[in-house]
Amino acid sequence: MVSLITIFGLLGNITTGLVYLAPAKTFWYIMQRRSTEEFDGLPYVVKLLNGYMWVYYGIVKPNSILVATINGFGAVLELVYVTIFLIFAPPRTRAITATLFGVLDGVFPMGAVLVTQIFCNREMQIDVSGFLSLLFSVATYGSPLSIMKTVVRTKSVEYMPFLLSFILFINGLTWTVYALLTNDWFIGIPNGSGFALGTAQLVLYAIYWKPKQSKTTSDHDDDGWQHEGLMLNN
Repeated sequence: MVSLITIFGLLGNITTGLVYLAPAKTFWYIMQRRSTEEFDGLPYVVKLLNGYMWVYYGIVKPNSILVATINGFGAVLELVYVTIFLIFAPPRTRAITATLFGVLDGVFPMGAVLVTQIFCNREMQIDVSGFLSLLFSVATYGSPLSIMKTVVRTKSVEYMPFLLSFILFINGLTWTVYALLTNDWFIGIPNGSGFALGTAQLVLYAIYWKPKQSKTTSDHDDDGWQHEGLMLNN
């Protein structure tokens, strides 16, 4: 019989996969415009690092293959996103992003893996990789918080699509239950926070939602498209 842990782990893989796919629309927009415009590459660099750390955590911790698989998938997607960003970014932004990419997504994860593999026992490897994963997960919450601030300031949910808020809510809930079942606070803390953020976004949506007015310009449509992709970079 399939255990509850496996069921929630598989559900978490599905919802997290949707979270990782959320920025795809943004990068399709970037490729069409052949410019990164006002977008910042740092969130994608950090999310890639976060994916690496969760893969390592899923590998070193027994019975955590479902954590490794989905974040391996996510790391591949984030690598594609960063590559597209570097191709279409202006020279100065490209140089800064490439430097951050080399340090945060190259030197740091390789150093962390080497140091823990050489100097730490298995329990310490689990603790270090789990703590780093937790830390970088929390660091990615800037985007949803920024979107929520915009909603309150403008009293409009135009740049906070309901579907993405709902996915954030379900993803956080699923992995929080998984963490409770496995007694894993490294997974529980960031996903419990994500669940709280998702809940808060749905509450804001209920408060500030208004029927959509017809839009007359394609540029305005593009603005909504961009922000939709950015919301779940967390």
